[in-house]
Amino acid sequence: MHTDFLKQDFLDEARKVFGEDYERFLSSYEEKPFRGISVNTLKISYDKIKSLLPFEPEKSPLYLNGYYINSDIEGLGNSPIHHAGGFYVQEPSASAPVTLLDIHKGDRVLDLCAAPGGKSSQIAALLDHSGLLWSNEIVKSRSQILLSNLERMGVRSAVISNCSPEALCDSLKGFFDKVLVDAPCSGEGMFRKNPKALDEWSREQVRVCAERQLSILESAAEAVRAGGSIVYSTCTFSQEENEGVIDKFLQCHDEFYVDKVKVNFGRKSCIEGGVRISPLEGGEGQFMIRLVKKGSDPPSESPYKFDSNSTSVKIVENFLKEVFKIFPAGNIEVIASRAYLFPNNIPKLNGLGVIRAGVLIGEIKKNRIEPAHALFSAFPPEFFNRTLDFSQDEPEVMRFLRGEEIDCCGESGYTLFAVEGISCGFGKCSGGRLKNKYPKGLRI
Repeated sequence: MHTDFLKQDFLDEARKVFGEDYERFLSSYEEKPFRGISVNTLKISYDKIKSLLPFEPEKSPLYLNGYYINSDIEGLGNSPIHHAGGFYVQEPSASAPVTLLDIHKGDRVLDLCAAPGGKSSQIAALLDHSGLLWSNEIVKSRSQILLSNLERMGVRSAVISNCSPEALCDSLKGFFDKVLVDAPCSGEGMFRKNPKALDEWSREQVRVCAERQLSILESAAEAVRAGGSIVYSTCTFSQEENEGVIDKFLQCHDEFYVDKVKVNFGRKSCIEGGVRISPLEGGEGQFMIRLVKKGSDPPSESPYKFDSNSTSVKIVENFLKEVFKIFPAGNIEVIASRAYLFPNNIPKLNGLGVIRAGVLIGEIKKNRIEPAHALFSAFPPEFFNRTLDFSQDEPEVMRFLRGEEIDCCGESGYTLFAVEGISCGFGKCSGGRLKNKYPKGLRI
C-alpha cells in the first residue's frame, strides 16, 4: 500500500479519528483525489453551463451548485467560460462549509480567512447581489488573489480587506449575521493531492495551528450579532485543531452553543453537530461545525456617509449613462480619483485595510473616466449599450483572451466583450477595431 510517505505521528492520530474505518482510509491513498467545480450562478445557470463544458459534471451532495469532475481533466483555467467567471475550480469538500452557513438573501456575511476566494464566491452567488459579503485575508499577497477571483466572478455587494481578524472584528462588533472561519490549518486533507504538503506537517505545527485557530474564532465571536452564527471549518483531520478548538472555545463562551444540524453528507464528529468529510465520504478532507450566538439582536450599524453632490460624482454618472443601457444600482463614491459603486449597508471603512469595496468603476483623469475591468465583469450583457458576444469556439475569443485586437462594427466607444452571453471583459471600439482592455495579468 502506497502510504510509506505518511508520517507515523499522522497515522497514529488518523487511527483515533477513523477507528474501524482506519484501513479503508489508508486505502484511499491508492486512489486519485476528488476534483470539482462550483457553478457561479451570478453569471450562468447549471443548465446552460452543462451544454458548454466538454465533460459531464456529476452533482455533489455537499453544495447546492457543486459538481464532481473527472480527475484527469486538464486546462480548465484556460477555458473561456472560466475566464468569464462561469465556474470556480474547487475541491468538493471545500464547498461544504458554505452549506452549513445557510445563507439567505439579505444576510451580512463575513468570510474571515477568505483567500483564494472559493467559499466567498459561493456566498456571493447565494446572496445574489443582496446583503453584504465582507471577505478578509490577512496575508497581503493572497488578498490580491482573492480580489482578482471575486472580480472574475462578478461579485458586486462585497468588501475585500487585508486586515488582522482581531482589528476587523473589534471594529465591526455585532455587524454580521453570519461568519465563516475557514481557519488556516495543518492541511492533512491536502496530502492525497499534494504529498509535498506533508513536508510541512508536524505535531508541533498542529499545536501552533490550534492556538491560532482559537484566536481567530475568539475574534469572530465579536463580529457576529446575537442570534447569528459562526461556521468553523478546517481542511484537516486533527482532533486537536477541530473538536479540541471548539471545546476550548465553548468553555470560555457560554453565549454560544453548537447547532446540531442535520446534513446528508459526511460522518459524525465526537461533538454532536460536527461534520467530517474524508475521502471515504467524497472529499479530500474537511471539518465543519455551526455555532449559534444566544439571544436575538439586529446587526449593529455604522453607516458609511456618501457625498452625492460632488463634481466628480456627476462625471461618473455621465460616464455610466454613456456605457450602460440599464443604469447600475449602487452608491457612487470617489476616493483619490478612483470611482466606485458601493453596495448598500456598507459600514465605515477607516482603518480596516480595505482594498476594494463594491465595484471599481475606473479612474478619473482630466474630467473623464478610464474604466476598470471589474465594472464590465460585474454586470450582464443586457445592462450595456454596446456588446460583442461570441460563442466560446469562435477564434475571436482566444484572441481577446491573449490581449489582441479584434474586428468590431457599429458605434464607437467602450464595449463589453462576452462569451456565450457571459460578461468577460471590455475594449474600446474605434474604426472597426476593438482595442483590447483585458488585464495583462489575466491573459492566456
